[in-house]
Amino acid sequence: MANRTQISTRNSALLAVIADEDTVTGFLLAGVGNVDLRRKTNYLIVDSKTTVKAIEDTFKDFTTREDIAIVLISQYIANMIRFLVDSYNKPVPAILEIPSKSHPYDPTHDSVLSRVKYLFSAESVASERR
Repeated sequence: MANRTQISTRNSALLAVIADEDTVTGFLLAGVGNVDLRRKTNYLIVDSKTTVKAIEDTFKDFTTREDIAIVLISQYIANMIRFLVDSYNKPVPAILEIPSKSHPYDPTHDSVLSRVKYLFSAESVASERR
């Protein structure tokens, strides 16, 4: 518990979204959108013209910003940058993979679920050794 990461309470923490236009629009209508003084947003709309490099850069930017607590990313987009998503290991901002309208959710590709399965399998092995 001593190594817990603290979120700054001076300002409210943001959700960031990397997804297709329909998903981002839904979150913006729910009030998630934010544009700061430097015109930086907390979302990226991914379409057929969006490069993988742009997705990677946005993911890296969102995961290093101190005002973001959770990054929501569509699972099919996370698959494009799977090496980055799987190698990310900080608790804040949390990375959550979400389904999109045209791409159903596949639990076998979810990085959080795979880590939970690993922890429970390691825990069960450790308890058997006692």
